[in-house]
Amino acid sequence: MLHADEFDEFYTSTYRRVVGQLYAMLGDLNEAEDAVQEAYCRAWQRRTKLNEYDSPEAWVRTVAYRIAVSSWRRARNRLAAHRRHGPQDPVHATGSGHLELIGALAGLPYEQRRVVVLHHLVGLPLADICHETGSPLGTVKSRLARGRQALAQHFTELTDSADGRISEDV
Repeated sequence: MLHADEFDEFYTSTYRRVVGQLYAMLGDLNEAEDAVQEAYCRAWQRRTKLNEYDSPEAWVRTVAYRIAVSSWRRARNRLAAHRRHGPQDPVHATGSGHLELIGALAGLPYEQRRVVVLHHLVGLPLADICHETGSPLGTVKSRLARGRQALAQHFTELTDSADGRISEDV
């Protein structure tokens, strides 16, 4: 059982990382923050069981992902609101390659993007990705390979159209 102080430490040490991971998967910072915040609320409610999980952080990330997916089912309402209120303010990048990376990830099919983020940004081994996504190893490997190939093509196009170099921020 996690006590309040232990849960606070867990939250403080993992929140930004999980938001960054979900942002990379979803391509929408606001949606990632909302889903992660809701996931931590649910984790708080389950704090008596949370330390029994192999990875409480993975549990929070998975719950946040599922929350985001569920919200997509209500996309028509958000689209209507978007049309009424106009586009969101742009997210300010920390480096010149940041937007290129987010744009390249956003161009991948969702499941490929999720596997690429979990492997390369989160640093999970393939077995853990299989467990977290509920996908067989062959499927995860295929999605990862296809995602890498698409990203490589994207950055090859960037270097061909620019000065032949990819920014070190990517």
